[in-house]
Amino acid sequence: MTISPNPLSTRPAKPADPPAVQPQADTAVLEPQQNAGRHTGLQLWLHRISVFLFVLISAVAGVLLLILPWTPEWTDNYLLLSYPGLRTLVANGFFRGMCSGLGLLDIWIGFWEALHYHEHKAS
Repeated sequence: MTISPNPLSTRPAKPADPPAVQPQADTAVLEPQQNAGRHTGLQLWLHRISVFLFVLISAVAGVLLLILPWTPEWTDNYLLLSYPGLRTLVANGFFRGMCSGLGLLDIWIGFWEALHYHEHKAS
């Protein structure tokens, strides 16, 4: 009969011995450093492209949200013809102003991200 440890006990379990580590050749130590140097250029450009796309999409969406609510296409479109209650809500000046405010916020977030962009130097 074996006695299992009490799961409610507060005493820590005795840790097992770590597995033995065999020393490797010197070339295995140099490979991760070489691989890290090879991929930093690609990662840097992917990061630059992602920041550029974020700023571009934020600016375009912000300009659309800033201008579009004040044009006739905002309320006189095919999607809102079937829903007159929604059309009156969308035509409300408060709702239009709220959408324009979100557009300004979107533009501000995009340009803030562009101004505060910095690259980390590889160590």
